[in-house]
Amino acid sequence: MKKLSVGVLGATGMVGQRFVSLLANHPWFELLAVAASPGSAGKSYADAVAGRWTLPGGVPAAAAKLVVGNASDVDAVAGQVDFVFCAVDMDKAATAKLEEDYARAETPVVSNNSAHRWTPDVPMMVPEINAHHVGVIEAQRKRLGAKRGFVAVKPNCSIQSYVPAIHPLLAFKPTKLAVCTYQAISGAGKTFESWPEMVDNVIPFIKGEEEKSEQEPLKIWGSIQDGKIVKATSPVISAQCIRVPVSDGHMAAVFVEFEITPSRDQILAAWKEFGGKPQQLGLPSAPKPFLHYFDDDTRPQTRLDRDAGNGQAVSIGRLRDDSMFDYRFVALSHNTVRGAAGGAVLTAELLTSEGYLTAK
Repeated sequence: MKKLSVGVLGATGMVGQRFVSLLANHPWFELLAVAASPGSAGKSYADAVAGRWTLPGGVPAAAAKLVVGNASDVDAVAGQVDFVFCAVDMDKAATAKLEEDYARAETPVVSNNSAHRWTPDVPMMVPEINAHHVGVIEAQRKRLGAKRGFVAVKPNCSIQSYVPAIHPLLAFKPTKLAVCTYQAISGAGKTFESWPEMVDNVIPFIKGEEEKSEQEPLKIWGSIQDGKIVKATSPVISAQCIRVPVSDGHMAAVFVEFEITPSRDQILAAWKEFGGKPQQLGLPSAPKPFLHYFDDDTRPQTRLDRDAGNGQAVSIGRLRDDSMFDYRFVALSHNTVRGAAGGAVLTAELLTSEGYLTAK
C-alpha cells in the first residue's frame, strides 16, 4: 500500500514532537509537512525544536530536514499532504476555525485538541470503544460543504485509563463512578526542568479537567441520532484530577457501582477477553492485549508500566470489593501516547481502514 502523506500542525510542542516521533517509521503514513506558529516558520524542524526536544533518541532524521510552515497558511500546508494531525497551542475558537478551514480545504484533520470535542457531528474517538462513531462524518461533511475533508478528535488524556476499563463492563450497567486521577506533568506540556516547582509537590487542581473527565465519557458512550452524537445519560461520574510529580503516565483510582453486580471473575474475564476493532483489524498501533490486569497488588506502577503496548495499552490492578460502591480498582495509561498523539495515530489508522482517509 502506498503511504498517505501527512502533516503535523503544532509540530514543535510536546504533543507535536510525539506525533513526529511516532510517524518516523510508520508503515502507513509518511510525514511530509510540519507546521507551527509564525515564529517557527521558515526554520528547519531541527532548529525550531533545538533546546526543547523532550523525547529520547533525538529528532528523527527525516523530520529534522523539513522546513517548518505556518500552520495558519492552510492552502500551503494542505497542498502538500493527504491529511493532518493537529496539536496547535491556540485558543479554542481559533483552533476550531483552523481545523474547519483545513476540512473545507478537503484535508481531513485528526486532532489532539479540545475545540471540537463537543461539536455534535465530530466523532471523539477511542478506537476500541466507539469505532462506529465514524458514521457521523458524512453529516459533518454536508455541514462543512466538504467532499473528503472532516474533523475527528481524540478525548482528554485524563479519561483514557478508566473509560477503557469500564467499557467491557457496560453489560452490567454501571450507574455511578467516582474517579481520582493522578496526572503527569507532561499533560501540561512540562518537564521537571521547565516546571521545577512540581518536584516534591502535588497540585490538587487542573483547570477544566474534572468537567472533561465527567462529561467526555458520555459522548464516547453516546449514540448517533439524526446526524449527531447524542451523549449517554449514565453512568453518573464524579472526578477529582490531581497533578503529581511524574514525567509521563496518568493513574486513576476508580470506584464503580452497578445495576447488575458482576462477580470478580466476571470482571476479570471481561477485561481479558476485550479487544476492539483495532485489534480485530490488526492496525499497526493497536496494542495486544489492549487491557492488561496485574495480580500483583503493587502494580501497575507508572514508571514500570506506562509503556505497555508501546504506550498504547491500559494497565489495571487492585480490583477489590468496596464498602460504599461495588468495586474499586486502579488503572494506568500513557498520557502523551495513548492519551494524545498515539491515540490520534491509532484513530487515523482506523479512519484509513474504514476508507475515510485516502490519497488526494
